[in-house]
Amino acid sequence: MSKQKMSKEEEIKTDSGFSVKAVYNRSSIAKKNIKDEKPGKYPFTRGIHDMMYRERLWTMRQYSGFGSAEETNNRFKFLLDHGQTGLSLAFDLPTQTGRDSDNQQSEGEVGRTGVAISSIEDMLTCFDAIPLDKVSTSMTINSTASTLLSLYITVAEIQGIPPTSLRGTTQNDILKEYIARNTYIYPPKPSIRLIGDMIQYCSKYVPQWYPISISGYHMREAGSNATQELAFTFANAIEYIQTCVDRGLKVDYFAPRLSFFFCCTMEFFEEIAKFRAARSIYAKIMKERFHAKDFKSCTLRFHVQTSGESLTAQQVDNNIVRVTTEALAAVLGGCQSLHTNSRDEALALPTEESVKIALRTQQIIATETGVTKTVDPLAGSYYVESLTNQIEEEVNKYLKRIDKMGGALVAVEKGFFQDEIRKNAYSLKKEIDEQKRIIVGVNKYQDRHDIEPSLNVMDSKIENRQIMRLKEFKKNRDKVKIDHAIELLIKNAEKDNQNLMPHIIHAVKNKVTLGEISNAFQSVFGKYEPKISF
Repeated sequence: MSKQKMSKEEEIKTDSGFSVKAVYNRSSIAKKNIKDEKPGKYPFTRGIHDMMYRERLWTMRQYSGFGSAEETNNRFKFLLDHGQTGLSLAFDLPTQTGRDSDNQQSEGEVGRTGVAISSIEDMLTCFDAIPLDKVSTSMTINSTASTLLSLYITVAEIQGIPPTSLRGTTQNDILKEYIARNTYIYPPKPSIRLIGDMIQYCSKYVPQWYPISISGYHMREAGSNATQELAFTFANAIEYIQTCVDRGLKVDYFAPRLSFFFCCTMEFFEEIAKFRAARSIYAKIMKERFHAKDFKSCTLRFHVQTSGESLTAQQVDNNIVRVTTEALAAVLGGCQSLHTNSRDEALALPTEESVKIALRTQQIIATETGVTKTVDPLAGSYYVESLTNQIEEEVNKYLKRIDKMGGALVAVEKGFFQDEIRKNAYSLKKEIDEQKRIIVGVNKYQDRHDIEPSLNVMDSKIENRQIMRLKEFKKNRDKVKIDHAIELLIKNAEKDNQNLMPHIIHAVKNKVTLGEISNAFQSVFGKYEPKISF
C-alpha cells in the first residue's frame, strides 16, 4: 500500500517537470541559505527595491493598438481616463514585417492584429494630444523597431519634447522571432547589428528609454516550460550584451537600460518561484560574466503579461479567473510592469468593457488584497524557496549547454531552441488530449450551449481608408529628398561601423515610409529564409 502511494506522489510534477512532494520543510531548502538575502540587495532574489510596492506600485500597462491610428488614439485616451499608468502599443503584421499598408502583400492584414503605421503622419495621429513627456510607452515591435522608435522620437520633437524626456520600451528582441514568432525580415547578424545601434544610440541620446525588452513571453506561448523560458531568454540576453561589449561599450554604460518580458501561466507557485530565480540568475550573469560594477546593471527589470495561451474560447468568463490568478502570481513574484489579458481575446480583439475588467483586476489586487503591504510575501515558504532553487539550477545547466554550442545565435541557427520548445509543446498537447491536464470548459466541465459574448467588430473599411491616406501622403512628398534619404540609408548600411539610427531618423523626418526603409535595408542585408527540415 505504501509503495502504491509513493508512486502516485512521484507522478505529481510542476509544468517544468519538478517532482512535488506532499510536504515541504526546512531540509527542502538546505542547499541555499536565504537568511542573509534582503530586498534591494544582490542577488535581488527578494526584489530589486528594498521597499518594492510599499513605495511604488507596478506600472499597469494594457496592450492596445488596433485598426487605424485614429482608433488607437481614442483607445489610449479611454485607458488613460480610467487610470492606466502606461501605454502599450501593438502593430499590425505589415508594420511588423516592414511592409507599407499599400503593399500588395499587406492585403487583408492592415489594422488586424494591431495599428497600421506606415508613415510619420500615422504616428502623429496615433499620439495626437498625448504629451509624450507625461506617459511611458511600450511598443511591441521587433524587426522594424529602429524605424518605429525613430518615428516616436520625431513625433516628440514635433510636440517640442526632447528625446531625453522620453520614457518607454521597444521590444526589439529579434532572436526570439527566429525561435518562436517568425516576424523577421533580415538575417540574424544584421538584425542584431540594428539592435546594437539602438542600444548605443539610446544610451547617449534617449537615456530614459529601454531600447530592448528581451522576451521569454513568446517562447513560453509557443510551448516552452518555465525553466526553458528563463534559460533561452537569458541566453539571448547574453548574445545582445556581448554584441554591445564587442563594440567597445562598457557594460555599466548600457546595461541599466535593458529590460525583460516574461509570461505568467497558471502554474501558480512555480511562476512566483520563476520570477524570484530570474533575478538571482541575471544578477550573477552580470556580475560574474560581464563584471558589472553598477548594481543597476545587475537588477532584472521585467514586464509580465498573463498567458494568452491559457485563455479559452469556451466559457470566456472563466478567463477572468485565469487572468486574476496569473496576475497575482506576477505581483507576488515582484514584476515592475504588468499587462492583464482580456476575457474575450481568444475570440477577437478585446472590447472596451473587457479591457476595463482586465485593468480593474490589477487595481483590485493592488488596493484590496493586502499583498503589497510587505516585500516578497512568500519568502521563506519551503515550497516556493525549493522551487526557486531548482529553477535556478536547471536554468544554469541549460546556459552551460548553450555556451558549449557557441551561444544563442549558433543555437538558433542549429534549431536547438525550436526543437526543445516543440518537444515540450507536444507533451503539453498530449496531456490535454488525454485529460491528464484539465482545462475547465475545454476537456472537462463543458457547457452544451456556451453563450458567446458581444465581440469587438472590425470596421471593414479601415484598410481602404488607410491605403488611400497613405497614397495621398506619398503623392505629396519631395521626391528628391526621399531618394537622397534612401540613398544615405543604403550607403551607411553597407558600412559595418556606421550607427544607422541617425540616418533612419533623418529618413522619417523627410517622409520616407516604413516599407521604404525596410526595402532599403533588404537591398543590403538580404531577406532571411528559414531552413526547412523534413
